[in-house]
Amino acid sequence: MRGATHARWAACAVAVALTATACGGGDDDSGGGSGTGDGSGILSSSWGDPQNPLEPANTNEVQGGKVLDMIFRGLKRYDARTGKANDMMAEKIETTDSQNFTVTIKDGWKFSNGEAVTAKSFVDAWNYGASLKNNQKNAYFFGYIDGYDKAHPEDGSKQTADTLSGLVVTGTNTFTVKLNQKFSTFPDTLGYAAFSPLPQAFFKDHAAWVSKPVGNGPYAIDSYTKGSQMSLRKWDAYSGTDKARNGGVDLKVYTDNNTAYTDLMAGNLDLVDDVPAAQLGNVKSDLGDRYINTPAGIIQTLAFPFYDKDWAKPGMEKVRTGLSRAINREQITDTIFQKTRTPAGDWTSPVLGEEGGFKADLCGDACEYDPEEAKKLIEEGGGFPGGQVKISYNADSGSHKQWVDAVCNSVNNVLDNDKACVANPVGTFADFRNQITQSKMSGPFRAGWQMDYPLIQNFLQPLYYTNASSNDGKWTNKEFDKLVDEANAETDQAKAVDLFQQAEEVLRDDMGAIPLWYQNGSAGYSERLSNVALSPFSLPVYSEIKVS
Repeated sequence: MRGATHARWAACAVAVALTATACGGGDDDSGGGSGTGDGSGILSSSWGDPQNPLEPANTNEVQGGKVLDMIFRGLKRYDARTGKANDMMAEKIETTDSQNFTVTIKDGWKFSNGEAVTAKSFVDAWNYGASLKNNQKNAYFFGYIDGYDKAHPEDGSKQTADTLSGLVVTGTNTFTVKLNQKFSTFPDTLGYAAFSPLPQAFFKDHAAWVSKPVGNGPYAIDSYTKGSQMSLRKWDAYSGTDKARNGGVDLKVYTDNNTAYTDLMAGNLDLVDDVPAAQLGNVKSDLGDRYINTPAGIIQTLAFPFYDKDWAKPGMEKVRTGLSRAINREQITDTIFQKTRTPAGDWTSPVLGEEGGFKADLCGDACEYDPEEAKKLIEEGGGFPGGQVKISYNADSGSHKQWVDAVCNSVNNVLDNDKACVANPVGTFADFRNQITQSKMSGPFRAGWQMDYPLIQNFLQPLYYTNASSNDGKWTNKEFDKLVDEANAETDQAKAVDLFQQAEEVLRDDMGAIPLWYQNGSAGYSERLSNVALSPFSLPVYSEIKVS
């Protein structure tokens, strides 16, 4: 996610994936409650059904991530205001060589089923996440741990180990981690949900656990009806310092964020964390101080299906760059998004800051609107496959339709052809993601990214490294991979950032994905709520919200 500054500790976010939010009426059990601010009130917030079961190593999209952020705590926790990685369950993480680490966890933590959280809880969870046979989408995050090549071979060979040789439990609260190469910032990645611990109940009766996940965070899942609502309730025995200040949260499923906004205005909804683009012009007058707009670690891009030979053939880098240059980012962010987006000039986020790797002009001319040059590049590259480019997006967010239509209008005006670019809506976010993960895209598709942790590495490696967990377009480049590996091994931050930016230049020169704009978080909430905040990762800080 991100590191933004907030006036009065109130942040906001627009989920990269989709959704909106909801509020409720009635008693606590029904998802409403007229709480008195004493910590017993229930709030309602928008949501979308997650694509996958809520296993920590199997969730890499926003909707599932919201729940994991509520029911799990890991070794590290990213500060809701700065994004800094602070110790949560970690008592200490020690290393002398940036390759071998000794982890000591705090004593006394439990899962919500009463089971103690131990070093084994982490090691077992990481081994499960890494193992090829478990088919976890975030397995890649364990790729730097010794033995990953045997537990999760990527060359098509047979798995020869079920566990990672680099993980060893050395005591009730201690374990060691040996990496297969130096990775100086490895401890800072351990706040990501994939590194969460798991109870033995997960392994003993996996089906039962998946039907009602059990974690060690401030909330426990009470019930879930797909397509309708997930109810979470405050867990009174939670061991952390960030205890919930409300009685629970009802995550209500919306397939249209405009409907969610309407419900908020009608008093049927408490929190909308994705204000529709159509409402941005009047949201300040509608909500006043209950509207939040702040930078977030989110970037919107267009990805390409490099598994489609038509988009990967030699010369297509000119077409991809020409498409980038045909998009009038400034006009779109000003008119449709009312300046809640900023035209992108690199593949990261301003919340990183220059020291962290953000470089506003790294993309250079390749991201500058230039109709003549755009048309020239597209023609030189052989034109769009089949003579037309179709941009896919999930249709259950009204905001996406507006900007995709605007992008196509921009391209069509440049090429003087009203059918050169067309929008290709996919019904729901889940269907959209399924098509992407099954490599069924035939043209560019919406690929927003919400950072997992505030490092430049997270904006580049998971998305563009060969076979990376979120490399949905299957772009691959040996020079890029080499520079990323060198950057990860570098202990000097400035040198590491420079290497990552060199890798980014390789990505730019091939236009492996088109950066569109950096996204602010925007949220609105009801009069029942106070102390509303969304983290720099654009996730509502549910545990801090008070209900009155």
